[in-house]
Amino acid sequence: MSHLRRGKRKVYFASIADPSTHRHIMPISVIDLYRDVLPKTNCRDCGFPTCLAFAGKVISEKFPLEKCPHISPELLERTTRVLEEQYASGKWLKKDPAQDALKWARERASSMELEDIADRIGATVRRNGNEVFLELPYFAGRLIITKDSIKSEDGSELNRWEQVFLYNHMAQGGSSDPRGKWKALEELPNTVSKVKSMQEQVEEPLVQCFEQAYDDALANLEKIGGKKTDDAGVDCDFAYLLRPLPKIPVMLLYWRGDRKEGLEPRVKLLFDETIQEHLDIESIIFLSERIRELICGQQKPT
Repeated sequence: MSHLRRGKRKVYFASIADPSTHRHIMPISVIDLYRDVLPKTNCRDCGFPTCLAFAGKVISEKFPLEKCPHISPELLERTTRVLEEQYASGKWLKKDPAQDALKWARERASSMELEDIADRIGATVRRNGNEVFLELPYFAGRLIITKDSIKSEDGSELNRWEQVFLYNHMAQGGSSDPRGKWKALEELPNTVSKVKSMQEQVEEPLVQCFEQAYDDALANLEKIGGKKTDDAGVDCDFAYLLRPLPKIPVMLLYWRGDRKEGLEPRVKLLFDETIQEHLDIESIIFLSERIRELICGQQKPT
């Protein structure tokens, strides 16, 4: 086992590379880093309340180890080298759910030929020399879908959650046209676990947007292609029909309410009864969150 000195104390640290072999015995855990590298003084010079909290960020989120000013240069260099190998292997890194979901969605769609997908999702096949790509209406704009990417028609990147539900739409296999029969999420099969997510992450924030910036929210709703409709079949203050994708219409209902009368304002999203042919349940939530972002003038990190 290699050993290093900090002051008069020997530090036995099995995870640090042996300088003669450039191999390390074991990955560095949070406890290893705390016990064998950090000063354990909780001085807060790194910006964290404790050395243990700092160690957790370094191991799981690649927070720079050099932010601790009390590590000797030799120990810092050697530990950083091991950490870089560890990060590359993914050991103990905090999971990135968006990246994991995107990888899975891409894999679902990767075996499909674009020409075979086009009619099913309402896209148009285009060619540029030998390259085949799809044009797909998306809200008030268009997407360009190639074998390797999905981008807006101006070339801008979509955020990862958008890409997830789009790849899942391509892979889902549904081909039915909308039937004009509207259902709330809770009326669709196997959605009980996601009803609360829809309320907390989509519908309640939309209520706040309309309350705090009604004109802006309404303008954003129309900017993304929302059309006022009288076909909701429900008594509400207004209903807007959105077409995020050709086979996936969404209706937004809004009730202003009257707090003095004890009536809370409400927003409800409705989906065509065919939606689960085109999107899995998680992707319905991701699409709904994107609608919320666009109406509220927010953007998710990519």
